This record gives sequence, C-alpha cells and structure tokens, in this order.
Amino acid sequence: MGSGEPNPAGKKKKYLKAALYVGDLDPDVTEDMLYKKFRPAGPLRFTRICRDPVTRSPLGYGYVNFRFPADAEWALNTMNFDLINGKPFRLMWSQPDDRLRKSGVGNIFIKNLDKSIDNRALFYLFSAFGNILSCKVVCDDNGSKGYAYVHFDSLAAANRAIWHMNGVRLNNRQVYVGRFKFPEERAAEVRTRDRATFTNVFVKNIGDDIDDEKLKELFCEYGPTESVKVIRDASGKSKGFGFVRYETHEAAQKAVLDLHGKSIDGKVLYVGRAQKKIERLAELRRRFERLRLKEKSRPPGVPIYIKNLDETINDEKLKEEFSSFGSISRAKVMMEVGQGKGFGVVCFSSFEEASKAVDEMNGRIVGSKPLHVTLGQARRRC
Repeated sequence: MGSGEPNPAGKKKKYLKAALYVGDLDPDVTEDMLYKKFRPAGPLRFTRICRDPVTRSPLGYGYVNFRFPADAEWALNTMNFDLINGKPFRLMWSQPDDRLRKSGVGNIFIKNLDKSIDNRALFYLFSAFGNILSCKVVCDDNGSKGYAYVHFDSLAAANRAIWHMNGVRLNNRQVYVGRFKFPEERAAEVRTRDRATFTNVFVKNIGDDIDDEKLKELFCEYGPTESVKVIRDASGKSKGFGFVRYETHEAAQKAVLDLHGKSIDGKVLYVGRAQKKIERLAELRRRFERLRLKEKSRPPGVPIYIKNLDETINDEKLKEEFSSFGSISRAKVMMEVGQGKGFGVVCFSSFEEASKAVDEMNGRIVGSKPLHVTLGQARRRC
C-alpha cells in the first residue's frame, strides 16, 4: 500500500489527469519517501512503488497521484529531475492507455550523444519543439550509452525536432535525430539491404573434429575467403558453429545455395547469411511471442525434462517410452535442421506421475545412451 489515502475504485477515472509517473528511482526509495517528497506540491491521494510480483523487488519506477491536476502539473514543471535518495528522477504524466506509446507516433531517436548530456539536459534541449511525454537517455553502469528517446505528444512536434536538430553539433559531436523505428521495422530494413550484398556466412551443426582449416577447405571452392572461424568455448572445444567471410557476395550466395542441408560426417549442415544483431533480436522477440501464444493453447500439466537422448528418438518414441507412467499431454523432442538436439520434454497430468517417471527413467539406457531426467515446475499449461 502507498502512503496517503487509498484510491477509491469508483473514482479512478476522475483522477487520472492528476497522476504522475516517477522513473529512474533508486532501489531503496519507498512509498513514504515519495509521499514526503511530493507532499509540498499539494494534497496527495496515494503514492506507489512498482515491484516485481514474485520477488517483490522494486522495479525502479512508481506513481504519485495528486488530488488536483493543477498540483500535479506544478510538480511536473518544477520538480522534474530533482534528487531523491541522491539520484535524479524523471517525471511524466501517467498514461494508463498505452496505445499512444505503442504506436510510436511522436517518438524520436537520438544517437551519438556526448556522455555529459543527461535526461535533464536532453529534456530542455528538445522541449522547445513541443510538449514532451517522456524523455530518456539510455544508460548502463558506466553512464550514458550515447543514445536516447524523446516522445512528443504529436507528430508535428517530433517532425520539428528532427528538422531542427538532426546533424546539429552538441558538445562538439554531430548528433543524429530521426523517427523512432520499432526493432522489427529496423530488422526488416537491414534484412532487405543485406540479402543483396552479404558476404558473411553462418555455419552450424558442424562436427567436433572440424577446425578452421577443415572448414576453409569445405568453403573455399566457392570463392576467395577473407576469414574462416570455428567458435570455441573457454576450454577450446568447438561450439558446433562458425563463420566464413567471403570477398564477394556472389561466392557467399553460392556457398549457401550449395551447402545448406548437406550432410558432412553424418551431420546436416545449416548454412545461411550471417544475421546482424538487430535481426537476431527481432527473431528472438518473434519466437518468444510465438511460444507465448502456443503456451496459452497447451493443456495443463507437470513437465519433466530429458537430456542425452539418442539421435533415433523422435516424439512418438519419446511418448512411448514414458507412457507407462501416466497420462501424457505432450511429448516433444527438440529438433534442429532435421535432427534431434538431444533433449526433450514430456508433460504428465499429475505431479505423482511425473515424479514416478523421473525416479524410474533417470539413468536408464534408451537407444544407446543413459537418460538424464529431471522434474520441472508444475504450471497451468504444459
């Protein structure tokens, strides 16, 4: 519970315009500290620090709800970037309807910022072009990362900022100011551009005995290479993938077309254009979203995880091996380029069935390998 009066459920909409978002808070800041900081600005209804629902750790932001909108506006105009617990905080109007934020309208991106430019300086630099909903310099433990976001309440204000500030020198550094693009949009632009010019090829599912020289022998027939590298862990063992950079796009494209799906020493190669970081992140987001949607459609159950599966084990065989222990809602072997990755999951309808399967199957040899079986956490959907 926050300090001050609780927010009556029936009057929530009446006070939305008197609520402020408070960001960049020190982890030790409490509701009471927020209340004491903002009470001089006017009567408060409540303050709240947002916390992780599981660990209850503070998330670094919270809300202050005033009785009167005029007091909230005064606080926004006069207290933004003040210190609390020795750290400056950011203020903006609370936006319960996040459709504007998610639409990206009025949002701009700034890069190549000098490290001395903080949230306060950025806010005052760009407030001349319109009403700012939010303004943030992205930082890590070492300070500013050199880029930021400013969200205006209108597209016109954002366009004015881009027109006047793009290419301007701030603290002797020329900054780029442009329209904010969602990661998927930027990834699509990179993908379209790179498909016609790429020279770097990604190779995975290679054998442990394949070193740089052997990989080069396999790929050099398609054209001159600039570099060939098998990626290894700290102990020097191959991670099963590598990169080949050609001098020309044509050679890289020829290698992809000819070697993708080819079997080398019993392993089916994956060969493709090496993706840029932004593409990989966008793909991970899409994959996560697909998994999230798939999770909703799965029946409930208790999962067990099986490692060290024989290459001959598929979904049906996995289900057959474990079916004697109870009702199975799902049995899945994880696959990659048509081959099992050596691990899978089986979901039982009850904790007792799953426990029995773990007790009896852990260490049992199936095919040619002893299984490693562990119990997962019961969940609503499996």
